[in-house]
Amino acid sequence: MRFTGKTALVTGGNSGIGFTAAQLLIAEGARVAITGRDRAKLDQAVSELGENALGIQADLDDETAIESMFKQIQAAFGSLDIVFANAGISGPTPLGGTTAAAFEAILRTNLTAVFLTVQSALPLMSAGGSIVLNGSVMRELGSPGSAAYSATKAGVTGMAKVFASELVQRGIRVNTVIPGGTRTPIWTRGARAGATLDGTEEAFAPRIPMARLATPEEVAKAVLFLASDDASGITAAEIVVDGGTIGAPWGAPLFRKG
Repeated sequence: MRFTGKTALVTGGNSGIGFTAAQLLIAEGARVAITGRDRAKLDQAVSELGENALGIQADLDDETAIESMFKQIQAAFGSLDIVFANAGISGPTPLGGTTAAAFEAILRTNLTAVFLTVQSALPLMSAGGSIVLNGSVMRELGSPGSAAYSATKAGVTGMAKVFASELVQRGIRVNTVIPGGTRTPIWTRGARAGATLDGTEEAFAPRIPMARLATPEEVAKAVLFLASDDASGITAAEIVVDGGTIGAPWGAPLFRKG
């Protein structure tokens, strides 16, 4: 198993891509700390993940909570081999209808908290470590109303390359996974409350060359590859898991003849 004896942190690991990544890491031998804001969801996730999971309730917008999180990880694991900075939020931020607070809340969670998480993880990491950041195809799609979210995801991919440059001499690799639309609960929360995953997939499928959303497993497997020694020669790179959305958009059913 690729991760026997390894320790990992997955932020936002109580659902969606993060939870699936934690499941796969544990299945391949790792001990995994996951974070979440909601205690009930976090406890449920840990019960499903089993004895090799450590649940840490943390609001990563709070710098002191990040410090506390790593103290708990150090006490439980001693060190870290893998960080998957996955936690993020979305929300509409249209021009003409967005407050500074609403805009900055998304930046704080999706960008600043990612920087602080990686920074705080470094004392627990050594040569051979791997950091994976979660980006998004939204960084380049120009989707109306998504200014803050899209800006943060563009920032994440830019930041990852800087991290890679800074950490290469320490033997720590930094890469990014770039999901497209994925079957996760994010599509049914907040401004999208009341929507269903099936309905969302039906709406988006005509615009995706593979004519479907990705599964959390498909994205998580890309994360595990980047985190593993199979990717030992890879840093400052990206893996896009989007069914061809940004690489081959004209292959989408919407544009096919016949």
